[in-house]
Amino acid sequence: MPRAEYLERWTALHGGVPATGLVGGWLAMAHTLAGPLVRLRVGPDGVTLLGLGVALAALWPASVGGRAALAVAVVVTVAGVLDNLDGAVAVMTGRVTRRGAVLDAVCDRLADAVFVGCLWLLGAPGWLVVAGGAVAWLHEYLRARAAAGGMSEVGVVSISERPTRIVVTVMFALGAGIYPGAGERWALAGAAAWLVVGLVGFTQVALVVRRRLTG
Repeated sequence: MPRAEYLERWTALHGGVPATGLVGGWLAMAHTLAGPLVRLRVGPDGVTLLGLGVALAALWPASVGGRAALAVAVVVTVAGVLDNLDGAVAVMTGRVTRRGAVLDAVCDRLADAVFVGCLWLLGAPGWLVVAGGAVAWLHEYLRARAAAGGMSEVGVVSISERPTRIVVTVMFALGAGIYPGAGERWALAGAAAWLVVGLVGFTQVALVVRRRLTG
């Protein structure tokens, strides 16, 4: 499938969100990487499950800590790339289904728990990790309930979308690995970033949902 057609279909499936700027660049990369999977006839559900499996693999180096935190950053990055490839494969093969969307959403939430859990294993306080993870889940739950309530568009691309959460996890895991003596402080800062960014993003989505569904 040509890239232009892929971007057009992606926009149509995401409530008219324009595939420009950073989003367009990310989607262009996903289109390129998904090409070999499409040629190998790998299904989107298989890519989704592979992404979750890779995400779970990040727990082991996180439990080791120290320099192993560098491996956490690498594994989470790979999982994040795979998270975008399942959607690209689905669009490019015409296999976008409601079942696949549900599977993807469930696996995404489980992977989110793994990512923030890695920060806990690296030394972040449990209460802060739970709070950051809970706000991220609320962000996604609010948007899902708004869609069920009749909001047909994404509404707003908030500051705390899933790519942001992945980048935050990778960035602070890198810090913990590069400076193992301060690993716990890096993990704490990462969990705090999850919470602060999550609260801002949740507020953004809540305001748009209130405006769109009022009346």
